Amino acid sequence: SAEVVANLKLQELASDFTLITVPFGNYLGTDILKCCTSSWRRVDDNMIPTQIKCAGIYVNSLLAKTEATLAGFDEAIILGQDGHVSEGSGENVFMVTGGKLYTPRSEDNALPGITRESIMQLAQAELGIEVIERSIDRSELYLADEMFLTGTAAHVTPVVELDRRNIGTGEPGPITTALQKMYFDVVVGRDPKYLHWCTVVSPEVVPA
Repeated sequence: SAEVVANLKLQELASDFTLITVPFGNYLGTDILKCCTSSWRRVDDNMIPTQIKCAGIYVNSLLAKTEATLAGFDEAIILGQDGHVSEGSGENVFMVTGGKLYTPRSEDNALPGITRESIMQLAQAELGIEVIERSIDRSELYLADEMFLTGTAAHVTPVVELDRRNIGTGEPGPITTALQKMYFDVVVGRDPKYLHWCTVVSPEVVPA
């Protein structure tokens, strides 16, 4: 077998795919979130590709998450280099204002997540809500009617406070609650309209 040596040349890697399975448990540890704006800024796409799940980017995320939890918050909201909202430490950000749903653009270094795209489609198709991708200022989140985070592990989780300020009423809003229920129904296969989003995983053990 080839000798294993350390180097930084991607073209010499023997494989380009690694799969690691670990139990998530209750990823966020709470049903509602009290967040803070992180002092750490989101890495920019001209530093490292932000449109993919890249292991190195998680250093940026863990610094923001650790800062938030040590300060007594549940999660961090990370801004980009220009001060616009980018994402959570491991989730996409949505806000509801005036009955419309807003989320940062990919140009703001927000990951184009699968859950993010699913929520955008559900909001438009099932609730008739206009979904707008654009740059979002930090102060807009303070003034939003509702706010929530999405992700594979986070699912759809309401944000009720940001920087110790209530978001809306300080309780999960009606649009967030509706999307949360809708999403869970799809994920567990209760909604026949979206069964094509689900993939059957065989319980059989495949021999090595």
